[in-house]
Amino acid sequence: MAEFKVGSLDARATKLRNVPIAVTPEGFWCCPSQTVLQKTMKNQSQQAKPKVGASPPASKASSVQRVPTISSERRNHSTSTRSRTNSDEQRCLSADNVTSNPPKVVSDRSQKQHKISVGFGQIEMSDLRVVLHGKDGVAVKMSVHKNILAENSTLFADKLSSQSPMSSIEVSDCEDVEIYVETVGLMYCSDVRQRLIKQSVPCVLRILKVAELLGFRACVLSCLDYLEAVPWAGEEEDNVVSSVRHLQSENYGVTPVLKRVCSDLTTSPPNDTFALIIELVLKSSDDRGRREMKSLVLKLLKENSSCASSSADLCVETLYASCRNCLESLLTLFRQASDNDFSEKSLELTEPVFRKIALEADNLLWLTEILADRNSADEFAVMWSNQCELAGLHSNLPTKSRHLVSCVTTRLFVAIGKGEMLPSKDTRKLLLDVWLQPLMDDYNWLQHGCRSFDRKVAEEGIGSTILTLPLEDQQAILLSWLGSFLKVGNSCPNLQKAFEVWWRRTFVRPYVEQKRNQLQLGQS
Repeated sequence: MAEFKVGSLDARATKLRNVPIAVTPEGFWCCPSQTVLQKTMKNQSQQAKPKVGASPPASKASSVQRVPTISSERRNHSTSTRSRTNSDEQRCLSADNVTSNPPKVVSDRSQKQHKISVGFGQIEMSDLRVVLHGKDGVAVKMSVHKNILAENSTLFADKLSSQSPMSSIEVSDCEDVEIYVETVGLMYCSDVRQRLIKQSVPCVLRILKVAELLGFRACVLSCLDYLEAVPWAGEEEDNVVSSVRHLQSENYGVTPVLKRVCSDLTTSPPNDTFALIIELVLKSSDDRGRREMKSLVLKLLKENSSCASSSADLCVETLYASCRNCLESLLTLFRQASDNDFSEKSLELTEPVFRKIALEADNLLWLTEILADRNSADEFAVMWSNQCELAGLHSNLPTKSRHLVSCVTTRLFVAIGKGEMLPSKDTRKLLLDVWLQPLMDDYNWLQHGCRSFDRKVAEEGIGSTILTLPLEDQQAILLSWLGSFLKVGNSCPNLQKAFEVWWRRTFVRPYVEQKRNQLQLGQS
């Protein structure tokens, strides 16, 4: 933190350099950035070196960088102001002439000191000098007015009231000299908020930090007004929230800024809002909008899957409520489509039903994806494995309308195979008994008519699920699969890898273990 020192300055010991200083519309000078300062000092150093074989310049004044022309608001300053500026240039010129041929031994401190003079308001009326000591040897002398600083800054007011008379204040270890000068200059503005309009969010945050340090309340409030109105997001959002949040205890009125990122949870609980979003997406009638929003919501839920446990529980409850509604609707539609009279109806009557079936199955697949990603699909596996009636009616519908139901089954097998869920042995066995055959019936369509279907991933998931069962159950399921595979080939899942594992477990492992036991008995 910057430290303040009170004392008097010896003008003879301070060497001032003229550097490019920006003139604001309000008529005060802005301190240049560190890059400009270093570039200016480098240029001046190069200009001070005599060129070999070249004649000396006719006039030394051409090598001195002068302050840019002051704006119209600046021109009303008195003649004494211009005289003072000219005298500063003359002193600087004289100093350069003295040091044009410096001695061979020069202290490092004198080489690294970059000192700048900055004036505010009517410079000839200034009665206080504030010297800022920053990084890289930069020192800025500000010619200011006690009444302006005391009126706007509680920190300066305390310093000025502690001793009298006081001609100078030194601030050591100033972290941000450029913004410190800018903030002091804002004390001379009648409308600080208007001055901030063209600034960037990072710059205003730096001004806010210095204004808070100085106790410059009007500037802090103007910065908060700016941050409340200007757009910011991403990394800027984190910086704004962290910079503003700690001001809550200072009664600055930061609530309007923070309301952009947090709301009153009592009036709009997050779970109610989440439930509404899920309901809107599931009931959407536009294919493109529903597809894009499902993808977006799924991505956002994956990003914040590590949220608080209470919020995660509420989210899962909402998802399971939606799953139950979709299952009830899907079963009702399957019953309707399985009626004997349904096939005799016109296409205008049957097509909407098939469309609703595909829609509800797609909704279930989306919900299953979310639950599996959150490692919360165990209960849904139980629900799905108990849909014996739905699986029995599956063959009554056209494959084109029912194949998304098999996608739900496939996603559960993949989740089990990847360890995303840990259902019980009975649930895994029932899931295979009830839904593996309907999946095999739809497999040819899934490979050629469903672009999102990944055959390799599906077959690994099915095989891994089978191999989690007791060996006798593995044998029964794989022998049944073998009969189908030998009839239709690639039109059903290729479970040869799982078959190989089962084969070794059944025929190879017992022989190997028997030999191992015999060797151990022989050695004993």
